[in-house]
Amino acid sequence: MAALRVFSRNIPYLRQQFSALLGNTSPSVKFICIVVIIGYVLSYSESVVNVLSVTPGFLLPPSFQLWSTFTFWFLEIHLWEVIIDIVTVGLCGKLIEPLWGQMEMMKFFFLTNIGVAFLTTFYYLVIYAWTQDTSLLFEIHVHGLAGYLAAVSVAVKQIMPDHLLIKTPLGKLTNRSLPLLILIAAIILWAVGALEGTYPCMWGSGTILSWVYLRFWQRHSSGTRGDMADNFSFDNFFPTVVQPVVRAVLGPPARCLARLGLCPSPPRRVTLALSPRGVTISMPGVEPHDMERRRQIALKALSERLSKTSEQTRQKNLSTKVNMDAVRKMQASHVIPQFPTETTEQKPPSVPETTLVDISAEPSTPTTKTS
Repeated sequence: MAALRVFSRNIPYLRQQFSALLGNTSPSVKFICIVVIIGYVLSYSESVVNVLSVTPGFLLPPSFQLWSTFTFWFLEIHLWEVIIDIVTVGLCGKLIEPLWGQMEMMKFFFLTNIGVAFLTTFYYLVIYAWTQDTSLLFEIHVHGLAGYLAAVSVAVKQIMPDHLLIKTPLGKLTNRSLPLLILIAAIILWAVGALEGTYPCMWGSGTILSWVYLRFWQRHSSGTRGDMADNFSFDNFFPTVVQPVVRAVLGPPARCLARLGLCPSPPRRVTLALSPRGVTISMPGVEPHDMERRRQIALKALSERLSKTSEQTRQKNLSTKVNMDAVRKMQASHVIPQFPTETTEQKPPSVPETTLVDISAEPSTPTTKTS
C-alpha cells in the first residue's frame, strides 16, 4: 500500500515527464506507445497472451500462425518493461527519426521485430533438437520489444559510438559496448531466475539482425547501401582484447559469403578529389552525414578541451598573482628605516628676533632694531 501511495503521488510528475518526452514526435511514435500501453492492459488475460504472442511450435506448420509476428511486439506483462519501451521509442523519435526519416524508422521497426520472431523461434528449435523437450515449443511465449530495444542500441552505437554514458572504476562506458553488456546482464539475470529466458534470446536476435541490416542493406540518400566502416564491424562489439579472436573466427565465413555474393566485401580504396576548398578524401564506408556528425563531435571535444586548458591557465595565473601580492606585502612589512648621512647639507639655525632699546633717548620713544 505504501508503494502504491508513493506511485499515486508521483503520477503528475510522471505525466509531465512523458509528455515532455513524447512532445514534438511523429504520429508513428505516439501510435507505438499507445499500442504498447493497450497491450499491457490486455496482458492480464492469459488467453490473450497465448493468442497474441509467438509460440515456437505454433509458428511452424501445420499451425503456421504468421499473424502472431505482427502482434507479439506490443504485448508486455511487466510495468517496468512498458516504461522502458516508451522511453526508448520516444528517444528514437528524438534521435534516429530526424536522421533517417519516418518511413525508414518504421521499416527498421517492422523488419527487426519480424526477424526477431523467426530467429528466436529458430533458437528454440535448435535447443529442442538437442534436449527433446517439447515444452520449449509449446509453453514458451515470445512477446515484447526486447529485440527492438537491442536494435536501437545498435543504431545508437552506429550514430554515436564514442558517446560517454558513465564513468566506472573499471573504465568508461560508451555506446560502443552497450549492446554486449546488456546481453551479458540479461543472461546473468536469467540464470538467477530474475528474468525470462526469452529476453536474452530476443536481445541477441535484435542485435544480430539490426547489425546485418545497417551493415549491408540500409539504403542511404546518396544511393549507397550499408555502413562498411571499420568501427562498425562485428568484432567492434567486443572488448579490444577479444577482437582478434572474433576476427579470426568470423573472418573465413565472411569471406566465403562475400565470394558467394551474399554480402559485400568492404572496399579498400581511398578516393582523392580536388575542390576549390582543397583536397577531398573519400574513405570507404563513410557517408557525408557521418563525416559531418563526427566533425561536430570532434569540434565539441576540442572546444571542451580548450576551455578546460584555458580555465587551468587562468587559475594558475591567478594563483601566481596572489603569491606575488603576498610577497610584496611581506617585503613592505620588513622595510629598513633610512637615516641621514654625513654629507647631508645642514641648514643654518634660524636667528631669533631681538629688540634693542636706546637708553640715550627719552623713555617715551624707544627705538627698535632688528638684527
